[in-house]
Amino acid sequence: MLSEFTPLLMSVLISGLILLGSVFVLLGSVGMVKFPDFFMRLHAPTKASTLGVTAILVASMIFFTIKHQSPSLHELLIVIFLWLTAPISALMMASAGRRVHKKKVDTDLSPCPPP
Repeated sequence: MLSEFTPLLMSVLISGLILLGSVFVLLGSVGMVKFPDFFMRLHAPTKASTLGVTAILVASMIFFTIKHQSPSLHELLIVIFLWLTAPISALMMASAGRRVHKKKVDTDLSPCPPP
């Protein structure tokens, strides 16, 4: 009885992961456009898109494992690389943005507005 529903369950699982990943990627893209500050714009795609791409790659891993009847590890390597490099690149961009912002604040000699 379980073997009758296995293709349907796998199709639903794969489709659900692809939809979930697509929603995360879309939310990350919208956040990058809508957020007002550089640091907020940096946060949205780093977090949401990483989760979205991970969900899509897990769906791909499941699909190709079922199709070829052997584990598909290419996607796993991409996920590991993504999870290792995304936080590091976000940290580097945030550090650079902080330095640029500090230079702008230091060189701005305009008086502060009254409270």
